[in-house]
Parts: sequence; C-alpha cells; structure tokens
Amino acid sequence: MADQPTAAERFIQGILPENPVYRQLLGMCPTLAVTNSLMAALTMASAVAFVLLCANVITSLIRDLLKPHLRIVIFTLTIATFVTIADRLLAAYLYQMSKTLGPYIPLIIVNCIIICRCEVVASKQSAGIAAADAIGQSLGFGLALSSIAAVREILGTGCLFGLRVLPAVWPDWVIMVLPPGAFLTFGILLGCVNWFTARKSANKA
Repeated sequence: MADQPTAAERFIQGILPENPVYRQLLGMCPTLAVTNSLMAALTMASAVAFVLLCANVITSLIRDLLKPHLRIVIFTLTIATFVTIADRLLAAYLYQMSKTLGPYIPLIIVNCIIICRCEVVASKQSAGIAAADAIGQSLGFGLALSSIAAVREILGTGCLFGLRVLPAVWPDWVIMVLPPGAFLTFGILLGCVNWFTARKSANKA
C-alpha cells in the first residue's frame, strides 16, 4: 500500500526509532535472562534474527492466503518451525552455548517481537520489505542485548569475551551477573535512551 513505509524506512526504524527493546519494550524475557555475558547475548540475538527473517519472509509470501481467524496460528507454526531449526543447529554445533541458553531458545516461539513483525509488516507488505524490517529489528534487538550484556559482564567480572578489560584490582560486582543486575542495567540504559530522545526532541522544537 502506498502509505506503508518503504524497505529502507522499515530497516532504519527497527534499529533505533522503533528499537524492539528500548522503544517498544518487547522481548523482555531474553533481554533480562541471557545478558549476563556478551557471547550469550550475541548468540540469542543471532537466533532471533534467523527466526525473524525466515518467519517474516514466509509470512509475506503467503499473506494473500492467510485467513483472519487463522493468522496467529499460522504465524506461530511458522515461527516454531524455524525455532526448532535454530535450536537443533545450536545443539549440534554450539552445544555448550545451547546448554547455557537452556529453554530460552525454544521460548523464541512466543517472542512478541517476531509475532508483532509478522502481524504489522509481513502480513501486509512484500517479501523484500518484510526482510528489510526483519534485519532492522534484528539489528536493534542485537544492539540492545549487546549494550546490556557488555555493561553487566564488564562490571560483574571485569572481562569481556573472557578477556580482562579492567584492572585486576577491580572488585567484581557479582550482583551485575545475577538477575537484579539485569533489571538495574536495563533500567539505567532505558533511562539514558529516554533522556537522550527527550533532549533531541526539545532541541528540534
């Protein structure tokens, strides 16, 4: 439709203006659960990107066949198919990481980000635009997870990707790699994003 955003607009909006975590507050479960290390966060972001891209493209290709009362069921079955593929690939090639992430990979099936994009974009626009939207949203999700994970891992262990980045005398803030650290870090970063957005809007006015 003429009034729908273009592929480029969908891509750009997904990264920052409509960031799924910092702006839409979607996908909170993996955001808080797997961000105690940057490697785990990147693995989760990659799995979500794979599922989102595949689900968006498939949904867009069959959008003319979707029945209104069955669309959510079709979205869920499509997402579940690619989540299963991602889960089995991780178990086969990154077994230790698969164990670390535990049930959070299968839980991608009910990730609100993916269902939302299937409903808002893929079921209404072409496969190219749906793919651009998926890539943009995936980058935004990965950026959010990486920022939270980096802060938590550095402050909690003094390391990043297992390499020490803070002096050995740095006292590890153990709370940062525990569940309270996830809420604390997310709250501070979300506040910073909102402050920056409000300041930018004020400057434009």
